[in-house]
Amino acid sequence: MRNFAELSEQEILALAVSLEEEDQRVYLEYAHGLADNYPASAQMFTEMAQEESEHRRRLIEIYRQRFGEHIPLIRRQDVRGFVQHKPIWMVRPLGLDAVRHQAEEREYETRQFYERAQERATDAGVRKLLGDLAAAEAGHETLAQKLGEKHLTRDARTAEAEVQRRMFLLQIVQPGLVGLMDGSVSTLAPLFAAAFATHDTWATFLVGLAASVGAGISMGFAEALSDDGALTGRGHPWLRGGVTGLMTSIGGIGHTLPYLIGNFRVPQPSPSRSFWSSCGRSPGSVRATWTRSSCAPRSRSCWAASSCLPPAS
Repeated sequence: MRNFAELSEQEILALAVSLEEEDQRVYLEYAHGLADNYPASAQMFTEMAQEESEHRRRLIEIYRQRFGEHIPLIRRQDVRGFVQHKPIWMVRPLGLDAVRHQAEEREYETRQFYERAQERATDAGVRKLLGDLAAAEAGHETLAQKLGEKHLTRDARTAEAEVQRRMFLLQIVQPGLVGLMDGSVSTLAPLFAAAFATHDTWATFLVGLAASVGAGISMGFAEALSDDGALTGRGHPWLRGGVTGLMTSIGGIGHTLPYLIGNFRVPQPSPSRSFWSSCGRSPGSVRATWTRSSCAPRSRSCWAASSCLPPAS
């Protein structure tokens, strides 16, 4: 990887050609990925790709005049200082906001490159071309706005917003609700079994936590492998699987968290009026001892006052 300051004028022009080629192909990929759901935005990126193609033609023309036919291969990732963009154009369906944001970043970065390259160029024709391209890239933000006004009319924006809302429901909300319901129900059995078997809140919490995580992993893989989203439009399978798995775990943990309370007491029942009468005392002047009969745990009917004692000092 080389520094920009080390590049010769020939290499700078070769890099400019590579940048325009890459941006053109990326914008065409944007247009292809958005065509089904966002046709107006797809048309906008198609026209931006045509602009990049014209820039590339002009660069190649002046390169041939100066350096001949062979253009060395120098790419964005071969020079320090360029941002490594995520290949979001490979994801289906494309996120409209993410695409527009990345397009703006690419245009800004290319403009900065042309401005720095113009300072390095010595040939008058090359400096003029680089200056024109820098101005053109700076105007691409305006171009995007103009194309948006041309193609993204109010009706088009409303239609695209509705599509975006439906896709959010199909890809995020629906899998999330499925996972939340599954996690809430499927973890009840192991939780209650552990609680009755161990009478230990911490052990019950660990069982519930393990059941929640396990259910999340299981549901996540099941959702991801059930449908690739190509025909149903439900989005990328791993995104749906991740949402479903996460919400399944959250649903189970919601039942598990109360078992973190490790110290609690069961209130004792108040003695009956007949008990106080048999003691010959008023309720405030005696205290009762209680014995537990052999019946269901923590049942109020299991306790009976067995004797009357003086009040505790």
